[in-house]
Amino acid sequence: MKKQKNNKIFQDKIIPLRDDIDRIDSQILSLLAQRHDQVLKVVELKKEHNIPVYHPAREEDLISRIRIQAEKAGLDPGFMEDLYRIILRQSRVKQTDQMEVSSILPGGKVLIVGGSGQMGSFFASLFKKSGYEVRILGKSDWYRAENLCKDIDLALVSVPIERTCDIIEKLQYSLPLNAVLADITSIKQEPVKKMMECHKGPVTGLHPLFGPDTGSLDKQIIVTTPGRDAKACQWLIDQLSIWGAVIVRSSAAEHDNIMEVVQALRHFATFCFGQFLYNRDAKLERTLEFSSPIYRLELGMVGRLFAQNATLYSEIIFATKERRDLLKEYIASLKSHLEMLEKNDKQLFVEKFNKVSEWFGPFGEQAMRESTFLINKLIERF
Repeated sequence: MKKQKNNKIFQDKIIPLRDDIDRIDSQILSLLAQRHDQVLKVVELKKEHNIPVYHPAREEDLISRIRIQAEKAGLDPGFMEDLYRIILRQSRVKQTDQMEVSSILPGGKVLIVGGSGQMGSFFASLFKKSGYEVRILGKSDWYRAENLCKDIDLALVSVPIERTCDIIEKLQYSLPLNAVLADITSIKQEPVKKMMECHKGPVTGLHPLFGPDTGSLDKQIIVTTPGRDAKACQWLIDQLSIWGAVIVRSSAAEHDNIMEVVQALRHFATFCFGQFLYNRDAKLERTLEFSSPIYRLELGMVGRLFAQNATLYSEIIFATKERRDLLKEYIASLKSHLEMLEKNDKQLFVEKFNKVSEWFGPFGEQAMRESTFLINKLIERF
């Protein structure tokens, strides 16, 4: 009887509290809808003036302000930052979707060489959404290349690395002088050099640092490398920016040097890790049961590599002699640690560790913050 009475008292007290929570939730949804309406007005204004979607300084200022306000209100600043980054991400994606119909060059004509491939198709869809006339030049279309190139404003070469220079050479006889010639391969020195030799008009090199399965250009990085007549190429860079891409400018030489580490070394090291697990016949399912979130994340990146196209990664890893030389240097560096292991020299390990730690400097703290964020997200999911 007493228990029933307590339950009734509890229900009488909790119902109005839950009603208040429901009312507050409705207010939050209403405010988000109002915010969405304002975002649409911002989109229209940005489209009118061709202003890029992503404004990093404003976003970081907003996040800093939200963290301060959260702390004053007795809320967890980290939680509020996570919440607002989700809201901002959704806002950017919505803006990007709308901006994909915004054209820097109304009535422009774009030829995509290799436009039937995954990356070529991705860019073809973006240009089409923005009202460009898009033409595709595939393997079986060379007999009509001259007609396809007639009056085009851009020829975008999207073919495998080992075929890029040959395709550029083959394309040269059909290109209008004022058309921008660009490529999207992951090496830049040879393609840009070949484009400069074969085309006397505007030339620029592009490298999208993402795959064709991305749903949006929101905050996706595209490296641009100069070729010829940057002013004539600027409309293309502006169009990519309007679509939400983050533009990183680099010389072709600097790009290739950095990509040796960012792409070739990283992918090869991941390949070696996966190959080693295969050779040992590691029990992946059982391993995951023992895995901390950080190991699951690392193993996830290995599995991600092997879930994709082997030929694509072989082209990236073996693309240049410089890349292959770097990988040989990497293998040699691993062998240099054998003596330390054989001698069980923990002190030498500590000395080497501390030197590398000092070399990483402040990035170590940044890496801790970013990886902790990812780990917490994995914990939420699994």
